[in-house]
Amino acid sequence: MPRIAFLECSRCRLHHDPATPQTVCSACTGALYVRYDLSAARGISQRDLIGTSSMDKRWSGMGRYRQVLPDVEPVTLGEGWTPMLPSRRYANVWLKEEGANPTGTFKARGLAMAVSMARHYGLRKLAAPTAGNAGGALAAYAAAAGIEAYIFMPRDTPMANQVECLAYGAHLTLVDGLISDCGRIVAERKAAEGWFDVSTLKEPFRVEGKKTMGYELVEQLGWEYPDAVFYPTGGGVGLIGMWKAFQEMEELGWVSGKRPKMIAIQAAGCAPVVRAFEQGETASVMWQNAHTGASGLRVPKPYGDTIILDILRQSDGTAVAVTDDQIFASLRDWASHEGLLLSPEGAAATAAYDYLISTGFLSKNDRVVLFNTGSGNKYTDVIGARVNQTH
Repeated sequence: MPRIAFLECSRCRLHHDPATPQTVCSACTGALYVRYDLSAARGISQRDLIGTSSMDKRWSGMGRYRQVLPDVEPVTLGEGWTPMLPSRRYANVWLKEEGANPTGTFKARGLAMAVSMARHYGLRKLAAPTAGNAGGALAAYAAAAGIEAYIFMPRDTPMANQVECLAYGAHLTLVDGLISDCGRIVAERKAAEGWFDVSTLKEPFRVEGKKTMGYELVEQLGWEYPDAVFYPTGGGVGLIGMWKAFQEMEELGWVSGKRPKMIAIQAAGCAPVVRAFEQGETASVMWQNAHTGASGLRVPKPYGDTIILDILRQSDGTAVAVTDDQIFASLRDWASHEGLLLSPEGAAATAAYDYLISTGFLSKNDRVVLFNTGSGNKYTDVIGARVNQTH
């Protein structure tokens, strides 16, 4: 595993000391990136060692990329190395099934890494606002690490998210509002309560866990980039993490060629990134009266909006908003024709693929990866209500 050289601000590039726990940049409050000494991992010969050693058996899943992750003892539940499923109907479409992770969503990756570092630093109380799935993941990994978790989520979050937090022994507070309201509570109380804030992009290591999705999809495609990656975007940590992974892999000589078009998908009822992208802005504006059945996309203003917008433009990608009707129609389509019960967020990606094919932005010859960010089984109350409406 590599040595962390420093933490770098994504805005002003100021370096921060990785020896002590950090949140955001002390100068400008920008999100921090973890920067390593990667010299020992350079070259195809090092890439080809992935998955071959006895160490991989001790920490399977995303631990296969320990050459580019912090050198700490992991808190692991077997997260990562999720299936890349070829579509049964579309020759050049793969679905990255993140529902196979512990706690049933991609959030396991980021929280596994964040909690591993929290234990390494000796932190005892972690707090986070959540739209749902991050709360369940934090609760699970905190329980495994013997750390207290304080979780704040909207009262109308899917029942599965609430139940798992309670089952894992977390301190759960249901809030009449959105994730932004939950975040405000954490910010106001964390100093007095002694909480370390592990909110999206308020600490640097959730990105490190999420970046393993980028390493995996490239490895699973034979160390080649796809033409496009569709990513349901609430907070956008996974999109940011994958872009960081591509940068690291190119620095290491593990992959070459044109990076994929990065496509951010949001719900029409909460689409701050889409609006900012279409208007040519560099940051989003708080979305008023946010509403969607895809609860993970109900983020009125992502903390990393500037980074997300920059990535979309660098990659010649785009941002797409789909309606809830389109989301749930695509969910039923993929369930009945592909045998996959997607999360509503994942179905937003499949709906967006249909849209971008119809507009000519992409062709059916383009190789694309669609992210299903969580198991539909975590949304049975939400999906059930929609299904009943159609009968």
